[in-house]
Parts: sequence; C-alpha cells; structure tokens
Amino acid sequence: MRRQRREETGPELAVRRLLHAAGLRYRLHHRVPGMARRRIDIAFPGPRIAVFLDGCFWHCCPQHASYPKANAEHWRRKFEQNTVRDTETTVHLQGAGWTVLRFWEHESPEEVAVKVADTVRERRTRPHGSEGDSSGGSALVPEPGRASSVSG
Repeated sequence: MRRQRREETGPELAVRRLLHAAGLRYRLHHRVPGMARRRIDIAFPGPRIAVFLDGCFWHCCPQHASYPKANAEHWRRKFEQNTVRDTETTVHLQGAGWTVLRFWEHESPEEVAVKVADTVRERRTRPHGSEGDSSGGSALVPEPGRASSVSG
C-alpha cells in the first residue's frame, strides 16, 4: 500500500492545473483549523472553500471500491475510520463557516474544476453570513454512499 499516493495524485494535479489556468489561486494541503493532522486538498481560505478529491480505494467509492481479501477485518475497520473522519472533518469545517466540496478521483477534472470555480466566484460575491450561506447545512455532510460531490 505504500505505492498508493496520498498527495499529488493525477486527478488532483489535473484539477489544480485547470483551476490555475482559470485564474484561481489556492492553498495546497491546508491545515483544517482546530483539527490536528487533517488537511484540505485544495483550500480557498478567503471565501472559505475546502475541496477534497477522495480516492476511490481509501474512501470507499460506491462505484469503484475494492476490498482486500487478506486481513479483511483490518481493512474494513480502516475504511470505516476513513469515512467517519471524512464526515467529522466536513461537519467541523461547516461549523466554522466553510463550504465543503467533495469529489471522487474518477470524476472528470474539467467538471470538478467548473464546480469549484463557480462556487469560489459565488462565495466571493456573497458576504459571509448572508442569507443562503451554506455553512452548517446538513446537505453538505457526506454519508456512506454519498453523492459524488458535496457542495453548497
């Protein structure tokens, strides 16, 4: 499993390239405020947007998840912990006023970049705390078998 990349994955690089080409600037592997050892893949701290590009293997994609047969119980627990950690991180960020966007690694980088860019532009034009602000909304909480992206 050491060969599984955690950062700088192909899908992440493709999305970042597209966002940069669109004139958007962001922070990479930004610390989650108030949570030790948690990082946001692509962060827009000003408008408070957190983008996560979840790997199908590690985050149990409903379409592509595969489960190792050797030491199956260990892997089942590991994947459950990852899912719980994803949910905790999302809830924590929302409570702090962030919009959380989650995508699977198999999603089209072009579609992901468009959704992210649209969200960034919308949040930059809307003042924090205004009506329709998505912070804390329960629709943004990822659940097992969640939709492919979580946005507000």
